[in-house]
Amino acid sequence: MNRADVVRVDLGARSYDVRIGRGLIDDAARHLAPLLRRPKVAVITDETVAMAHLMRLNLALEAAGIALTALALPAGEATKSWDHLARAVDWMLDHRVERGDLVVALGGGVIGDLAGFAAAILRRGVRFVQIPTTLLAQVDSSVGGKTGINSDHGKNLIGAFHQPTLVLADIDVLDTLPARDFLSGYGEVVKYGLLGDAAFFDWLEQNGSALRDGDKAARQQAVTRSVGMKAGIVARDETEEGERALLNLGHTFGHALEKATGYSDRLLHGEGVAVGCALAFALSQRLGLCSQEAPSRVRAHLRGMGMMTDLADIPGDLPDADALLAMMGQDKKVVDGRLRFILARGIGTAFVATDVPLDVVRALLQDALRGR
Repeated sequence: MNRADVVRVDLGARSYDVRIGRGLIDDAARHLAPLLRRPKVAVITDETVAMAHLMRLNLALEAAGIALTALALPAGEATKSWDHLARAVDWMLDHRVERGDLVVALGGGVIGDLAGFAAAILRRGVRFVQIPTTLLAQVDSSVGGKTGINSDHGKNLIGAFHQPTLVLADIDVLDTLPARDFLSGYGEVVKYGLLGDAAFFDWLEQNGSALRDGDKAARQQAVTRSVGMKAGIVARDETEEGERALLNLGHTFGHALEKATGYSDRLLHGEGVAVGCALAFALSQRLGLCSQEAPSRVRAHLRGMGMMTDLADIPGDLPDADALLAMMGQDKKVVDGRLRFILARGIGTAFVATDVPLDVVRALLQDALRGR
Protein backbone atom coordinates (compact mmCIF):
# COMPACT_ATOMS: atom_id res chain seq x y z
CA MET A 1 0.00 0.00 0.00
CA ASN A 2 1.29 3.46 -0.87
CA ARG A 3 2.12 5.81 1.96
CA ALA A 4 -0.41 8.56 2.59
CA ASP A 5 0.51 11.84 4.22
CA VAL A 6 -1.94 13.15 6.81
CA VAL A 7 -2.49 16.84 7.56
CA ARG A 8 -4.69 17.67 10.54
CA VAL A 9 -6.94 20.71 10.35
CA ASP A 10 -7.12 21.64 14.03
CA LEU A 11 -10.51 23.15 14.81
CA GLY A 12 -11.30 21.65 18.20
CA ALA A 13 -14.35 19.40 18.08
CA ARG A 14 -14.62 19.99 14.32
CA SER A 15 -11.05 18.95 13.52
CA TYR A 16 -10.50 16.60 10.60
CA ASP A 17 -7.78 14.91 8.58
CA VAL A 18 -6.70 15.57 5.02
CA ARG A 19 -5.21 12.32 3.71
CA ILE A 20 -2.98 12.68 0.66
CA GLY A 21 -1.61 9.76 -1.29
CA ARG A 22 -2.08 7.26 -4.08
CA GLY A 23 -5.01 4.83 -4.39
CA LEU A 24 -7.25 6.52 -1.85
CA ILE A 25 -10.39 6.13 -3.96
CA ASP A 26 -9.80 2.37 -4.24
CA ASP A 27 -9.27 2.31 -0.47
CA ALA A 28 -12.18 4.66 0.32
CA ALA A 29 -14.24 2.13 2.28
CA ARG A 30 -11.55 1.81 4.95
CA HIS A 31 -11.58 5.58 5.45
CA LEU A 32 -15.34 6.14 5.24
CA ALA A 33 -16.68 3.13 7.15
CA PRO A 34 -15.75 4.47 10.63
CA LEU A 35 -17.75 7.63 9.88
CA LEU A 36 -20.99 5.91 8.83
CA ARG A 37 -23.99 5.40 11.09
CA ARG A 38 -25.61 3.20 8.44
CA PRO A 39 -23.94 1.60 5.39
CA LYS A 40 -24.86 4.11 2.70
CA VAL A 41 -23.49 7.32 1.22
CA ALA A 42 -24.93 9.96 -1.09
CA VAL A 43 -22.42 11.09 -3.72
CA ILE A 44 -22.67 14.38 -5.59
CA THR A 45 -20.39 14.58 -8.61
CA ASP A 46 -20.36 15.90 -12.16
CA GLU A 47 -20.87 14.06 -15.41
CA THR A 48 -17.20 14.15 -16.43
CA VAL A 49 -15.89 12.93 -13.06
CA ALA A 50 -18.63 10.29 -12.87
CA MET A 51 -17.40 8.72 -16.09
CA ALA A 52 -13.78 8.73 -14.90
CA HIS A 53 -13.98 7.80 -11.22
CA LEU A 54 -17.48 6.96 -9.93
CA MET A 55 -17.31 3.27 -10.84
CA ARG A 56 -14.04 2.87 -8.91
CA LEU A 57 -15.57 4.47 -5.83
CA ASN A 58 -18.74 2.40 -6.15
CA LEU A 59 -16.80 -0.88 -6.45
CA ALA A 60 -14.63 0.01 -3.46
CA LEU A 61 -17.64 0.75 -1.27
CA GLU A 62 -19.76 -2.12 -2.59
CA ALA A 63 -17.03 -4.59 -1.65
CA ALA A 64 -17.35 -3.37 1.94
CA GLY A 65 -21.15 -3.55 1.95
CA ILE A 66 -21.67 0.19 1.65
CA ALA A 67 -24.45 1.31 -0.72
CA LEU A 68 -23.82 4.29 -2.96
CA THR A 69 -26.36 6.52 -4.65
CA ALA A 70 -25.11 9.31 -6.89
CA LEU A 71 -26.23 12.53 -8.55
CA ALA A 72 -24.14 13.67 -11.53
CA LEU A 73 -24.54 17.37 -12.35
CA PRO A 74 -23.25 19.11 -15.48
CA ALA A 75 -19.55 19.92 -15.38
CA GLY A 76 -18.44 23.55 -15.29
CA GLU A 77 -18.57 26.75 -13.26
CA ALA A 78 -22.17 27.43 -14.33
CA THR A 79 -23.25 24.54 -12.07
CA LYS A 80 -22.54 26.71 -9.01
CA SER A 81 -26.04 28.20 -9.27
CA TRP A 82 -29.33 28.38 -7.36
CA ASP A 83 -30.94 25.95 -9.81
CA HIS A 84 -28.35 23.21 -9.35
CA LEU A 85 -28.16 23.79 -5.60
CA ALA A 86 -31.93 23.27 -5.40
CA ARG A 87 -31.62 20.17 -7.57
CA ALA A 88 -28.96 18.71 -5.26
CA VAL A 89 -30.95 19.42 -2.08
CA ASP A 90 -34.18 18.04 -3.53
CA TRP A 91 -32.31 14.94 -4.72
CA MET A 92 -30.95 14.32 -1.23
CA LEU A 93 -34.41 14.76 0.26
CA ASP A 94 -35.87 12.38 -2.36
CA HIS A 95 -33.25 9.82 -1.31
CA ARG A 96 -34.00 10.43 2.37
CA VAL A 97 -30.53 11.54 3.35
CA GLU A 98 -30.71 11.91 7.11
CA ARG A 99 -28.86 14.24 9.41
CA GLY A 100 -26.63 11.37 10.55
CA ASP A 101 -25.72 10.32 7.01
CA LEU A 102 -22.69 11.24 4.96
CA VAL A 103 -22.62 13.22 1.73
CA VAL A 104 -19.57 12.73 -0.49
CA ALA A 105 -18.40 15.49 -2.84
CA LEU A 106 -16.54 13.70 -5.65
CA GLY A 107 -15.14 16.26 -8.06
CA GLY A 108 -13.31 19.53 -8.44
CA GLY A 109 -13.89 22.85 -6.75
CA VAL A 110 -17.30 23.44 -8.30
CA ILE A 111 -18.73 20.18 -6.96
CA GLY A 112 -16.97 20.55 -3.61
CA ASP A 113 -18.35 24.06 -3.12
CA LEU A 114 -21.88 23.18 -4.22
CA ALA A 115 -22.15 19.81 -2.45
CA GLY A 116 -20.68 21.29 0.72
CA PHE A 117 -23.21 24.13 0.67
CA ALA A 118 -26.05 21.68 0.00
CA ALA A 119 -24.87 19.60 2.97
CA ALA A 120 -24.67 22.74 5.12
CA ILE A 121 -28.30 23.69 4.52
CA LEU A 122 -29.87 20.23 4.33
CA ARG A 123 -31.63 19.53 7.64
CA ARG A 124 -29.59 22.42 9.11
CA GLY A 125 -26.34 20.58 8.53
CA VAL A 126 -25.28 17.16 7.30
CA ARG A 127 -21.70 15.83 7.47
CA PHE A 128 -19.80 15.60 4.21
CA VAL A 129 -16.52 14.24 2.89
CA GLN A 130 -14.45 15.83 0.16
CA ILE A 131 -12.83 13.58 -2.46
CA PRO A 132 -11.23 16.26 -4.66
CA THR A 133 -10.34 15.15 -8.19
CA THR A 134 -8.43 18.20 -9.43
CA LEU A 135 -5.15 19.69 -8.27
CA LEU A 136 -6.89 22.99 -7.55
CA ALA A 137 -9.46 21.32 -5.32
CA GLN A 138 -6.86 19.18 -3.54
CA VAL A 139 -4.67 22.10 -2.51
CA ASP A 140 -7.33 24.73 -1.97
CA SER A 141 -11.10 24.44 -2.15
CA SER A 142 -11.52 21.05 -0.43
CA VAL A 143 -9.81 22.30 2.74
CA GLY A 144 -11.13 24.98 5.05
CA GLY A 145 -14.90 24.71 4.91
CA LYS A 146 -15.76 27.43 2.42
CA THR A 147 -18.83 26.34 0.47
CA GLY A 148 -21.14 28.22 -1.84
CA ILE A 149 -22.44 29.20 -5.24
CA ASN A 150 -22.06 32.13 -7.61
CA SER A 151 -24.45 35.01 -8.24
CA ASP A 152 -24.96 37.42 -11.11
CA HIS A 153 -23.25 39.90 -8.77
CA GLY A 154 -20.05 37.88 -8.48
CA LYS A 155 -18.29 34.67 -7.55
CA ASN A 156 -18.91 32.81 -4.27
CA LEU A 157 -21.12 35.54 -2.82
CA ILE A 158 -23.68 33.05 -1.47
CA GLY A 159 -22.51 30.31 0.87
CA ALA A 160 -21.56 29.15 4.33
CA PHE A 161 -18.61 27.91 6.33
CA HIS A 162 -19.21 24.16 6.70
CA GLN A 163 -16.15 22.05 7.47
CA PRO A 164 -15.84 18.57 5.96
CA THR A 165 -15.49 15.51 8.17
CA LEU A 166 -12.62 14.13 6.08
CA VAL A 167 -10.73 14.93 2.88
CA LEU A 168 -9.26 12.19 0.67
CA ALA A 169 -6.84 13.62 -1.91
CA ASP A 170 -5.93 10.79 -4.29
CA ILE A 171 -2.79 11.77 -6.19
CA ASP A 172 -3.48 9.15 -8.89
CA VAL A 173 -6.57 10.98 -10.17
CA LEU A 174 -4.37 13.89 -11.25
CA ASP A 175 -3.16 11.69 -14.13
CA THR A 176 -6.61 11.99 -15.72
CA LEU A 177 -6.57 15.80 -15.81
CA PRO A 178 -6.08 17.65 -19.08
CA ALA A 179 -2.80 19.57 -19.02
CA ARG A 180 -4.61 22.90 -18.89
CA ASP A 181 -6.65 21.89 -15.84
CA PHE A 182 -3.53 20.65 -14.04
CA LEU A 183 -1.74 23.95 -14.69
CA SER A 184 -4.80 25.86 -13.53
CA GLY A 185 -4.49 24.07 -10.19
CA TYR A 186 -0.78 24.81 -10.15
CA GLY A 187 -1.71 28.50 -9.96
CA GLU A 188 -2.99 27.84 -6.43
CA VAL A 189 0.12 25.80 -5.54
CA VAL A 190 2.41 28.68 -6.54
CA LYS A 191 0.25 31.02 -4.46
CA TYR A 192 1.29 29.26 -1.23
CA GLY A 193 4.96 29.85 -1.90
CA LEU A 194 4.35 33.46 -2.83
CA LEU A 195 2.25 34.33 0.19
CA GLY A 196 4.26 32.79 2.99
CA ASP A 197 6.90 30.21 2.12
CA ALA A 198 9.79 31.45 0.00
CA ALA A 199 11.57 28.11 0.38
CA PHE A 200 8.56 26.36 -1.14
CA PHE A 201 8.65 28.75 -4.11
CA ASP A 202 12.37 27.95 -4.51
CA TRP A 203 11.44 24.24 -4.48
CA LEU A 204 8.75 24.82 -7.11
CA GLU A 205 11.22 26.63 -9.35
CA GLN A 206 13.35 23.48 -9.22
CA ASN A 207 10.58 20.86 -9.34
CA GLY A 208 7.64 22.50 -11.12
CA SER A 209 8.38 20.82 -14.44
CA ALA A 210 8.52 17.38 -12.74
CA LEU A 211 5.13 18.07 -11.16
CA ARG A 212 3.70 19.07 -14.52
CA ASP A 213 5.16 16.04 -16.25
CA GLY A 214 3.71 13.46 -13.84
CA ASP A 215 6.20 12.84 -11.02
CA LYS A 216 3.94 11.26 -8.35
CA ALA A 217 6.30 11.84 -5.43
CA ALA A 218 6.74 15.50 -6.33
CA ARG A 219 2.99 15.91 -6.74
CA GLN A 220 2.31 14.38 -3.35
CA GLN A 221 4.94 16.55 -1.72
CA ALA A 222 3.53 19.72 -3.31
CA VAL A 223 -0.05 18.90 -2.35
CA THR A 224 0.95 17.99 1.21
CA ARG A 225 2.95 21.18 1.69
CA SER A 226 0.18 23.34 0.22
CA VAL A 227 -2.47 21.71 2.39
CA GLY A 228 -0.23 22.04 5.43
CA MET A 229 0.06 25.78 4.89
CA LYS A 230 -3.67 26.19 4.38
CA ALA A 231 -4.54 24.00 7.38
CA GLY A 232 -2.39 26.13 9.65
CA ILE A 233 -3.95 29.35 8.43
CA VAL A 234 -7.50 27.98 8.68
CA ALA A 235 -6.88 26.73 12.23
CA ARG A 236 -5.76 30.21 13.25
CA ASP A 237 -8.45 32.13 11.34
CA GLU A 238 -11.35 29.94 10.27
CA THR A 239 -13.77 32.62 9.08
CA GLU A 240 -11.30 34.98 7.40
CA GLU A 241 -11.20 37.75 9.98
CA GLY A 242 -7.47 38.29 9.47
CA GLU A 243 -4.66 35.98 8.38
CA ARG A 244 -6.85 33.74 6.19
CA ALA A 245 -7.30 36.69 3.83
CA LEU A 246 -3.72 36.03 2.68
CA LEU A 247 -5.06 32.97 0.84
CA ASN A 248 -6.73 35.43 -1.51
CA LEU A 249 -3.42 36.48 -3.05
CA GLY A 250 -4.16 37.02 -6.74
CA HIS A 251 -7.90 36.60 -6.25
CA THR A 252 -9.02 40.25 -6.24
CA PHE A 253 -7.71 40.60 -9.79
CA GLY A 254 -8.52 36.99 -10.68
CA HIS A 255 -12.18 37.05 -9.69
CA ALA A 256 -12.74 40.26 -11.65
CA LEU A 257 -11.15 38.66 -14.70
CA GLU A 258 -13.30 35.56 -14.28
CA LYS A 259 -16.41 37.75 -14.14
CA ALA A 260 -15.21 39.72 -17.18
CA THR A 261 -14.87 36.48 -19.15
CA GLY A 262 -18.28 35.20 -18.07
CA TYR A 263 -16.98 32.38 -15.82
CA SER A 264 -16.28 30.51 -19.03
CA ASP A 265 -13.47 28.32 -20.30
CA ARG A 266 -11.81 31.46 -21.63
CA LEU A 267 -10.24 31.71 -18.18
CA LEU A 268 -10.13 28.92 -15.59
CA HIS A 269 -10.04 29.85 -11.92
CA GLY A 270 -6.40 28.92 -11.37
CA GLU A 271 -5.42 30.79 -14.53
CA GLY A 272 -7.10 33.88 -13.11
CA VAL A 273 -5.21 33.38 -9.86
CA ALA A 274 -1.89 33.06 -11.71
CA VAL A 275 -2.48 36.24 -13.72
CA GLY A 276 -3.74 37.89 -10.52
CA CYS A 277 -0.59 36.93 -8.61
CA ALA A 278 1.57 38.44 -11.36
CA LEU A 279 -0.54 41.63 -11.20
CA ALA A 280 -0.40 41.72 -7.38
CA PHE A 281 3.40 41.56 -7.43
CA ALA A 282 3.54 44.18 -10.19
CA LEU A 283 1.29 46.42 -8.08
CA SER A 284 3.50 45.83 -5.05
CA GLN A 285 6.55 46.85 -7.06
CA ARG A 286 4.82 50.03 -8.31
CA LEU A 287 3.99 50.94 -4.72
CA GLY A 288 7.65 50.55 -3.76
CA LEU A 289 6.99 47.54 -1.55
CA CYS A 290 9.28 45.06 -3.31
CA SER A 291 12.10 45.05 -5.81
CA GLN A 292 11.61 44.41 -9.51
CA GLU A 293 13.26 41.03 -9.04
CA ALA A 294 10.21 39.58 -7.25
CA PRO A 295 7.58 40.18 -9.96
CA SER A 296 10.12 39.16 -12.59
CA ARG A 297 10.68 35.81 -10.84
CA VAL A 298 6.93 35.23 -10.53
CA ARG A 299 6.32 35.90 -14.21
CA ALA A 300 9.36 33.88 -15.30
CA HIS A 301 8.25 30.82 -13.34
CA LEU A 302 4.65 30.96 -14.55
CA ARG A 303 5.82 31.48 -18.11
CA GLY A 304 8.31 28.63 -17.81
CA MET A 305 5.49 26.33 -16.70
CA GLY A 306 3.49 27.27 -19.79
CA MET A 307 0.86 29.18 -17.83
CA MET A 308 -1.10 32.35 -18.40
CA THR A 309 0.84 35.29 -17.04
CA ASP A 310 -0.50 38.47 -18.64
CA LEU A 311 -3.85 39.89 -19.71
CA ALA A 312 -2.61 39.35 -23.26
CA ASP A 313 -2.82 35.60 -22.64
CA ILE A 314 -6.59 35.76 -22.08
CA PRO A 315 -8.46 35.20 -25.36
CA GLY A 316 -11.18 37.59 -26.50
CA ASP A 317 -11.99 41.14 -25.50
CA LEU A 318 -11.72 42.46 -21.96
CA PRO A 319 -13.47 45.50 -20.47
CA ASP A 320 -11.52 48.67 -19.74
CA ALA A 321 -9.71 49.38 -16.49
CA ASP A 322 -12.62 51.24 -14.90
CA ALA A 323 -15.00 48.36 -15.62
CA LEU A 324 -12.53 45.87 -14.11
CA LEU A 325 -12.22 48.08 -11.02
CA ALA A 326 -16.00 48.12 -10.70
CA MET A 327 -16.05 44.32 -10.83
CA MET A 328 -13.45 44.21 -8.08
CA GLY A 329 -15.72 46.43 -6.00
CA GLN A 330 -18.34 43.67 -5.80
CA ASP A 331 -15.85 41.11 -4.53
CA LYS A 332 -16.18 39.51 -1.08
CA LYS A 333 -12.83 41.07 -0.18
CA VAL A 334 -14.33 44.57 -0.03
CA VAL A 335 -14.27 45.81 3.59
CA ASP A 336 -16.16 48.97 4.61
CA GLY A 337 -16.44 49.86 0.95
CA ARG A 338 -12.67 49.66 0.40
CA LEU A 339 -10.96 47.15 -1.84
CA ARG A 340 -8.68 44.78 0.01
CA PHE A 341 -5.58 43.70 -1.86
CA ILE A 342 -3.02 41.09 -0.88
CA LEU A 343 0.35 42.67 -1.60
CA ALA A 344 3.92 41.49 -1.01
CA ARG A 345 7.21 42.86 0.27
CA GLY A 346 8.90 40.00 -1.54
CA ILE A 347 8.36 36.34 -2.34
CA GLY A 348 6.95 34.66 0.76
CA THR A 349 6.04 37.91 2.56
CA ALA A 350 2.46 38.81 1.66
CA PHE A 351 0.20 41.07 3.71
CA VAL A 352 -3.31 42.57 3.58
CA ALA A 353 -3.69 46.17 2.41
CA THR A 354 -6.85 48.28 2.37
CA ASP A 355 -5.28 51.63 1.58
CA VAL A 356 -4.11 51.04 -2.00
CA PRO A 357 -4.58 54.14 -4.18
CA LEU A 358 -7.07 53.16 -6.87
CA ASP A 359 -5.38 55.43 -9.41
CA VAL A 360 -2.28 53.22 -9.16
CA VAL A 361 -4.40 50.10 -9.70
CA ARG A 362 -6.17 51.77 -12.63
CA ALA A 363 -2.84 52.74 -14.23
CA LEU A 364 -1.52 49.19 -13.77
CA LEU A 365 -4.61 47.73 -15.47
CA GLN A 366 -4.45 50.30 -18.27
CA ASP A 367 -0.83 49.38 -18.96
CA ALA A 368 -1.63 45.66 -18.80
CA LEU A 369 -4.54 46.11 -21.21
CA ARG A 370 -2.35 48.08 -23.59
CA GLY A 371 0.06 45.14 -23.54
CA ARG A 372 -2.67 43.10 -25.22
